[in-house]
Amino acid sequence: MDRSQTARHAGEGTTRRRVPEWLLTTLAALLVFLALVAPPGTQHLTPLAILRIPVEGLLAAALLLVLPARPRRIVALALGSLLGLLTLLRIIQLAFSGIRGRQFDPVFDWPQLGNGVSLLQREIGSLGAFAVAAGAVALAIAVVLVVTLSVGRLARVATDHRRTTGRTVAGLAVIWLVCLTFSVQLAPSLPVASRSVVELAYDAGHQVRTSVENQRQFDAELSAADDTSVSGPLAALRGKDVVFAFVESYGRIALEDPEFAPTVKAILDDGTRQLDAAGFASRSGYLTSPISGGDSWLAHATLQSGLRVANQNSFEKLVESDRLTLTSAFNDAGWRTVAVMPANRGPWPAGDYYGFDQIYDEQSLDIQSRNYFGFQAPDQYTLSFFQRTDRERAGREPVMAKIALVTSHWPWHMIPYLRDWNDVGDGAVFDEPDAGQSASAQVVMLDNARMRDGYRRTIEYSLSTLVSYVQTYGDDDLVLVLLGDHQPPTYLIGEDKGLDVPITIVTRDRAVLDQITDWGWEAGLRPSPHAPVWPMESFRDRFLTAFSK
Repeated sequence: MDRSQTARHAGEGTTRRRVPEWLLTTLAALLVFLALVAPPGTQHLTPLAILRIPVEGLLAAALLLVLPARPRRIVALALGSLLGLLTLLRIIQLAFSGIRGRQFDPVFDWPQLGNGVSLLQREIGSLGAFAVAAGAVALAIAVVLVVTLSVGRLARVATDHRRTTGRTVAGLAVIWLVCLTFSVQLAPSLPVASRSVVELAYDAGHQVRTSVENQRQFDAELSAADDTSVSGPLAALRGKDVVFAFVESYGRIALEDPEFAPTVKAILDDGTRQLDAAGFASRSGYLTSPISGGDSWLAHATLQSGLRVANQNSFEKLVESDRLTLTSAFNDAGWRTVAVMPANRGPWPAGDYYGFDQIYDEQSLDIQSRNYFGFQAPDQYTLSFFQRTDRERAGREPVMAKIALVTSHWPWHMIPYLRDWNDVGDGAVFDEPDAGQSASAQVVMLDNARMRDGYRRTIEYSLSTLVSYVQTYGDDDLVLVLLGDHQPPTYLIGEDKGLDVPITIVTRDRAVLDQITDWGWEAGLRPSPHAPVWPMESFRDRFLTAFSK
């Protein structure tokens, strides 16, 4: 082989070695660039976002170019790790915003990740939930590690081509300044002069400060004297059975979204007419829940305690306190208090704090359906069970009940039909072919249109069931308070839909409604867009004051 052939083969070998190097560098540059320009919210996840110029990348490149070799490697590793962690935080933020409709709280929201795994375990089994959790942990580690390595690789390449890199950074910096000066935007709230990472870090720091301050305020309110002095505790409800029925995910969106509202409002309006004909009257308004998309127990605690319970840390402090709850107020006034919680499994420490005399959970409800139980328990069975065990019990005292109606719980794949109440029995009837409709959770969760349809239909079912219950079992001594706990997840309804949930009081005794005339609530089961809106935490004191006159 002559010298020219040797040189040619050497050149081909060098080219073959360089191709993977170029490919890795290109992939590293793409990954880092996307991490830098990723928009702050799901509404800006568009291809236009990649046309922005990240100032953080320009500053980092300029810094690395002027550093000596050893400090440069250390700084590149630090910057890469920081960018990796912020990228992971952004992914969590986007996922959390898509479900909860708010920003992830870096201080108090970590327990929600475990709650999510527990929820998945109930819906897709332990193996599926473990696979999802393990995949999420592996992804988190991979994101931080790969971004860190990518930044290190780009730092080496940039310094190997210092002059070209310097000119490129200078040119892009000029363009960035021009775009910033003239506020050039690709879309509303999507400027060409990107500062996404800086804004993310600032927002995270601001969220931490806000969370700590909010928690400090909650702690102060919790430790302050609980002034609930009233004349004649709940005297205006003496002898009444008072039922607080929480309809899962029954938010204001059900009355306003063009896809949900026509049929849901028809159910409520028709229910109003039916109950009016049976001698009942109703008044409705809105409460602003502390949460959306999930964590129903926080809304329950807020209504019960008169404090805004917005995170798990606050909840745990609350249940360790002796603050008065609606349940304990009824208990002190002579009512038998019960909780009907079809999705609860095992011990429920919060039940002791609330002061319930009796707690019915998934096991004690003893539903015999093979398909409908736990989060899929038909609301009709839940109410039928409560009617048999408490309201029809001979020689009983008045009962105050907190009932969780969970048919409308995510993922909205189990939709029972309303049956004749005499046929409900032990619940096995819901397995009959004509008793409902079901599909696998995995199938429905992958189809947003099916989830939206399932949400609408389950809300209609829950509301129809409550109307039917009042028609069938309502009497002069029944006072029903039906309300939503929170809005459904953002991925189902979109962003910025608020935190309001409807609330309604139904009774045949007009004297009960006379006690709340000054509330300004509207007649009927359906509050209009102009109905009063209260913070959910204000309800306890308003209720106790109104009915203790």
